[in-house]
Amino acid sequence: MTGEEGLYGALLARGLSRRSFLKLCSALTGVLVLPAAYAPRVAAAVEAAPRLPLVWLRGQDCGGDTAAFLRSGKPTAAELLIDSLSVEYHESLMAGEQADPSASLREAMARHPHGYIAVVEGAIPAAQGGTFCLVGGRPFVDIVREVAAGALGTIAVGGCATDGGAPAASGGVTSAAGVESIVIGGTVVNLPGCPVNVENLAATIVHFVAFKEFPATDSRRRPLFAYGGLVHNQCERRAHFEFGEFSTAWGDEAAQKGWCLYKMGCKGPETYANCPTVRYGEGRSWPVKAGHGCIGCHSPHFWDAMGDAYLR
Repeated sequence: MTGEEGLYGALLARGLSRRSFLKLCSALTGVLVLPAAYAPRVAAAVEAAPRLPLVWLRGQDCGGDTAAFLRSGKPTAAELLIDSLSVEYHESLMAGEQADPSASLREAMARHPHGYIAVVEGAIPAAQGGTFCLVGGRPFVDIVREVAAGALGTIAVGGCATDGGAPAASGGVTSAAGVESIVIGGTVVNLPGCPVNVENLAATIVHFVAFKEFPATDSRRRPLFAYGGLVHNQCERRAHFEFGEFSTAWGDEAAQKGWCLYKMGCKGPETYANCPTVRYGEGRSWPVKAGHGCIGCHSPHFWDAMGDAYLR
């Protein structure tokens, strides 16, 4: 397969110029916190790579990670990359293709017996034999195990897929769990967040394409490039924290001046993520820049562990 027939060709077909392609590779090299000298190696690997097959599963979730994945309008370079991959199965994208989603999934797995990347969105309920979430009449927990067994690796996207998220919070009855609690063996990479940042997902896949392995992770299987530093230490309001300049009421003069939101419940000093540097919305903003404190959505079991989002 030539580069024109693979991933690079798919990017060109989407209207990406050679210059923009090189900028994309440089940008994703930066997201991965790799030295700039690695950019040519990343570009060469992506140019020579086939279209990597993805099998995307959805369980007990709100669909926010799919929404992040499918954002339209003016897509970022990372979104172009994601869109140019070979998405073999995704329930939200296959309307009208087949009446039986199970048959579509089996066919997708059969087409790529030598491996694909599995992406799991949503919590996996285990109570009552997994009957709280059925896909094609089958418990989602069984589908995840089957798909992960044939995958090159499994990426859990969003808080629900990484540790159960909202369905696993206090009071839940479904025994919701994250991917790593369900999948036995194989490689699992966790990309928490509510929703996942598509830039981090793209960078994780590019790392696999370029180096034939997933990025280095911490003890919770989170890539260090994205979850290795505190939000607080990267925040543009950090200087106000150091000088004791805090907002103490929504809309007060301090808030209008962009002072620190720690006393308004911001969980930035306790949360590990690259939101301040990678940001959301085509890299334009993130919650704290927009005037709302971090709620710690990248932290384990944040619905319970982080407590009230507006209390310190």
